[in-house]
Amino acid sequence: MSTPDTGSGARMTATEALMWSVERDPVLRSSFTNVTILEHGPDVARLRGRIERSLADIPRLQQRVHVPFGPLPTPEWVDDPDFDLDYHLRHMALPLPGSERQLLDLAALMAQDAFDLARPLWQFTVVEGLEGGRAALLAKLHHTVTDGVGGLRMSMSFIDLEPGPDGAAGPEDTAVTGGGTTRGAAPGAGNRGAERSPGDGEGGEADGGPGRLVAELARQLGRVPHAIGDAAELLAHPLDVGRDVATQAVETARSFARQAVITDGSRSPLWAGRRSVGRHFEAMRFELEPLKRAAKALGGTVNDAYVTGVTGGAGAYHRAKGVSPPELRMSMPISTRSDRSAAGNSFVPARVLVPTDVEDPLERFAVVHERLTAVKQERALGLANAFAGVLTGLPAPLLARVARQQVETVDFAASNLRGSPADLFVAGARVVANHPMGPTAGTAFNATVLSYRDSLDMGLVVDTAAVDDPELLRRCIALGLADMAGQAG
Repeated sequence: MSTPDTGSGARMTATEALMWSVERDPVLRSSFTNVTILEHGPDVARLRGRIERSLADIPRLQQRVHVPFGPLPTPEWVDDPDFDLDYHLRHMALPLPGSERQLLDLAALMAQDAFDLARPLWQFTVVEGLEGGRAALLAKLHHTVTDGVGGLRMSMSFIDLEPGPDGAAGPEDTAVTGGGTTRGAAPGAGNRGAERSPGDGEGGEADGGPGRLVAELARQLGRVPHAIGDAAELLAHPLDVGRDVATQAVETARSFARQAVITDGSRSPLWAGRRSVGRHFEAMRFELEPLKRAAKALGGTVNDAYVTGVTGGAGAYHRAKGVSPPELRMSMPISTRSDRSAAGNSFVPARVLVPTDVEDPLERFAVVHERLTAVKQERALGLANAFAGVLTGLPAPLLARVARQQVETVDFAASNLRGSPADLFVAGARVVANHPMGPTAGTAFNATVLSYRDSLDMGLVVDTAAVDDPELLRRCIALGLADMAGQAG
C-alpha cells in the first residue's frame, strides 16, 4: 500500500470522505480522544516546541478540509493560512479535588464538541490539578485525520523514551503490525469499524435482495469495480456462467451482503433505537500477562481473549437488566496499514455476531475465536473502499439515511491497539496510563484497549441514551475480562 498523500490539495480516500459526509447526522461523528495520565505536569513550553517541530513531518496537522464545488465533490486537505498552534494546544487545571472522575467527565464534555471546520481537526489539552500531583494530556482528533495506528505513530513525534530533552522517540521506535486488530505504539488512539451479518449461508433473494441493491448502486453511480456488480448479478443467476467462476462470485456477493448490506437490526432489546450525541467516559486497567497466557493456552490471540471478555460483560449487563439476547453484533476495525505513515486511514470495517448467552468463558472463547477468524477472511473486506466510493456519490440526505440504517445494525464496537512495552514521557512527565476513547459512531458503546508496559488500558465510551447505567456496564466488562484472565491457570 502506498504512503497516503498528505500535501495540500490531497483528496480524502473514499473511506475518509464517507466518514466526513455522514456527519450530517451528529450521532455518526467519528472523533476520538486519548486520555493520557501523567505522573506530574509536563513542561508545556517544551511540549509546544516538540509539536511545532513536528508540523513539517506531519503536514496534516496544519491542514483543514475543503469541499470543492461541483457534482460528487471529493473533500480535500488544504493548508490553513491562518494556522495558530496556540488554538490547538491548550492548558487548564481541574478544580479541587481533581479526581479521575472529574477528568473523565471533562474529556467526555470536550469530546462532544464538534470541531471548527474552518481549522485543522485536532486539539491537545494539558490538564493539571489531578489528585496526587498528577496531570493529563487529552488528545482529540477527527478520524479523517488518521486512524488508530496512525494516531499512535503521530503521537511519537512528541513522545520521549526518557525524561530528558534528548530522549525523543521516532517512527523507528514504533513496532506496528497489521492483522486481525488495529495496533500501534503510544498515546493517541481510536479506530472504528463496521461489522458482520447473520444469514451466512443465505445471500440475497432473486428479487429485491442485497445482491440487486448492490448492482443497482453500481449501475447508477459507476463507482464500484465491475466485480461487485457481476457478483451481485451472479447471486440472482448463479448458473449463467461456469461453475468455478460462479462459485467465487457468489461467495464474494454473499460476503458483501453479510458485511456491507445488512438488512436486520441490532440484537439488543435494551439499546436498539436509542442513540444520541451524549457521551460518558469510563477508564479501566487490566494485567496483560494473564490474558496472554489464557489466549495461548486456548489456542487463540489476546484479541480473541479481549473480545471474549467484553462480550461476556455485555451479556452480563443484559442479564442484570432482565433480558438475555443470544447474540450481539460487534463492529471491529481491521488494520490494512503497510507503510510507516502517520496521517491517513488504513483500515477496513468488519461486523461479527458474538455470543452473549454463553456464560462459560471457555465455550464463549471458542465461538469468538472461530467467528473472528472467519470474518478476517471475508472477501468483501477488500471491497470496502470501493463501496465507500459508491456511498459518497449518493445525495447527502440519502447517504445519511443509508449510513444510519447500517450503523443501527450494530450493538457495540471494540478495538485493540498495541502500545509501548517500556515507559514513555511527555515533556519530562512519565506516562502513567493511556486510555483510548474511540468513537461510538452510532453504536451503544465503544470499548478500545491499548497495551502499555505490562497492562491493558481500556477506554469505554458510552452513548448515554443507549446505556442508562454506564458504571454497571464497566463492572460487567471488568468481571468478564477477569473471568477470561482466570483461564490462564
